Amino acid sequence: VIEQSKIQKEIIEIIRLLLAQNDKNTEIYIDTPLLGGDSALDSMKLVELCLELEDKALEMGFEFDWTSEKAMSKAGSMFRTVDTLAEEFTKQNRIAK
Repeated sequence: VIEQSKIQKEIIEIIRLLLAQNDKNTEIYIDTPLLGGDSALDSMKLVELCLELEDKALEMGFEFDWTSEKAMSKAGSMFRTVDTLAEEFTKQNRIAK
């Protein structure tokens, strides 16, 4: 089972790499929004981030579900911040083990 702090760092690194493709040098923190007007990512980059996390999950032996109705609901969205995404990833990893 992966620690949430470790996946937070990995998510931040993935976002930095995605933004570097567009020559964007934006500071990313665990409370950085992933959706909405303040997001550092556009919708395509968010999908790329999720695909990277899918690959990471498969390497770890579980499936990361980021397309469920729960994931997409606004109130409890795992996409609110880097931290909420890391929390959901580690939760799904824990359940799968």
